Amino acid sequence: MTRLIERLSEISGSYDALFCDLWGCLHNGVAPYPAAVAALQAFRRQGGRVALITNSPRPEGSVMRMLDAMGVPRDAHDLIVSSGDAAQAGMLAGAVGRKVWHLGPDRDARFFTDLPDHLADAPRVERVGFAAAEGIVCTGLFDDDEAPEAYRGRFLAARERGLKLLCANPDIVVDQGDRRLWCAGALARLYEDMGGESLYFGKPHPPIYDLARRRLAATGGAVADDRILAVGDGLFTDIQGAIAEDIDSIFVTGGLAAEETGTGHQPDPARLGAFLAGAGLSPTFAMGFLR
Repeated sequence: MTRLIERLSEISGSYDALFCDLWGCLHNGVAPYPAAVAALQAFRRQGGRVALITNSPRPEGSVMRMLDAMGVPRDAHDLIVSSGDAAQAGMLAGAVGRKVWHLGPDRDARFFTDLPDHLADAPRVERVGFAAAEGIVCTGLFDDDEAPEAYRGRFLAARERGLKLLCANPDIVVDQGDRRLWCAGALARLYEDMGGESLYFGKPHPPIYDLARRRLAATGGAVADDRILAVGDGLFTDIQGAIAEDIDSIFVTGGLAAEETGTGHQPDPARLGAFLAGAGLSPTFAMGFLR
């Protein structure tokens, strides 16, 4: 049974670490939420550690620069783990071959060049045109104004060649300010629906959680799963992933599911219950917004 709470501080004493989502929880893609920043700062002051876990296809360094530019203070978190980080490791391990076609916007080019020190000596992967590719690395759509269906023709050709698609961001959609944008996960799902094979490394899939645990242990010691609390607004990414990892969770209803849950300051209990029942998922806690 999901418990409705007003503030993180009501339950924070039971946890030593947060796995906190970014979009929809800490910021809206344009600016940070002051109450969310304050909640994370307060958690750290009481001795907790905050790992920002994001399905962004960008590696840690790029995510940090984005947060800095947005005005998220660095004392609100201890470390950042992105889907891009986990997907980079998979790519360099040869998950989709050594010659890859990049499906995504130019702004994601750092995915191929901004590599962490521990991957510096990994065998290189070459970006090539579609005709020469052994696999696809998908970080998103080429243009934010496109829809996944625009890629059906290219995916038919890729499927016939048996190309695997590495998805660097399993999110289906994301809200940027007042705009809802398609993400790489929508393309990966379309490719699977068409009979292709997609590989995932972000939430709700295990690689990003394994990486987060390792980085948490390296920055102050390991934390038992029953002392970790996941926070997110994505029911089928943040919450489903936490449940699969046997981690407690807070469902932030004022993000992607604001309309479905009738969220104003807090979600409407009846609509929240119906939404969760329809999804077949039961987060430990729920709240309108992280505060």
